[in-house]
Amino acid sequence: MRKFFSLKVNKGFMHLETRTRKLTLTEGITAGILFGTAAIFIRYLQNLDVFSIAFWRLIIACSILTAVLLVSGKLSGLKTSIMGNLKELLVLGIFLGLHFIFFVSAVKDTTILNATVLVNTTPIFSVFISAFLFNLKPSRLAMVGITISVAGACIIAYAESAVVSLDASSVGVAPSVKGDVEAVLAAFVEALYLNYGKRIRGQKAILPLMLPIYLFAAFVIGVLSPIGASKGLQLPMGFSLILPLLGLGALPTAAAHTLYFSSLSNLKSFETATMALLEPIGATVLGAILFGEFPAPLFVSGTALVLLGIVFIAKEKG
Repeated sequence: MRKFFSLKVNKGFMHLETRTRKLTLTEGITAGILFGTAAIFIRYLQNLDVFSIAFWRLIIACSILTAVLLVSGKLSGLKTSIMGNLKELLVLGIFLGLHFIFFVSAVKDTTILNATVLVNTTPIFSVFISAFLFNLKPSRLAMVGITISVAGACIIAYAESAVVSLDASSVGVAPSVKGDVEAVLAAFVEALYLNYGKRIRGQKAILPLMLPIYLFAAFVIGVLSPIGASKGLQLPMGFSLILPLLGLGALPTAAAHTLYFSSLSNLKSFETATMALLEPIGATVLGAILFGEFPAPLFVSGTALVLLGIVFIAKEKG
């Protein structure tokens, strides 16, 4: 009887684990798609500098999470999340703040092709960090999936750059070593963020966990802004700036980054990082709908590879 009960419990646990993995895969995929909205909103924020965009999107995300915690009556869980984890939350906030700064700077300092390809090396960095620092190595199936998805992201970036180069009236940003290094640093810092956050995510509820991370990230950006921005942080004035910032803070930040980090509860860091490769797909679909900007035929091939790689990862048992 005891053996039968134990077997039944084990089967139930296995079923719960499988369902949880499916849920976290859904969170990661949703986050990857929502990340694509960032490019749409940033297009309307040309008059704001890098630090101001990064700072205010985080402040808006913090406001949204605070409102959700108040309405749900779970604001008391914030103290529990912070107590005993202050160091970890501060480190995660530093990583996230630096990631925002490096990536937005890379987009401004180098070509979109270079920035997109180099920042999409996050899964590769995450694999090495997981293997060497945490002794967590991906299976062959996961490694194939990551390789296929990164290759697809590179094809998508190349397809987008080809469309831009055909437009003689467009003036692009010239490639620069500075911008390329910033994109690589953005990828590396994000990989550190995911690997470092893996353990704490499995111990805490997601909303009380993300609020202090966002607050610390905003603090880091605010402290660094006098160094990187000539005028310090800018206060956005007028609906032409406020509305895109609200969208940027709500969708790709409060929603997407929260789901992205939440997926670490039952995904490995490099699996979560691979989900973010859906970003250019989401951005291109929105660009076609909102601006009539349709992708080159080569984009379809890159999309297929990204999706195929994610299918390989989804087939993992966790």
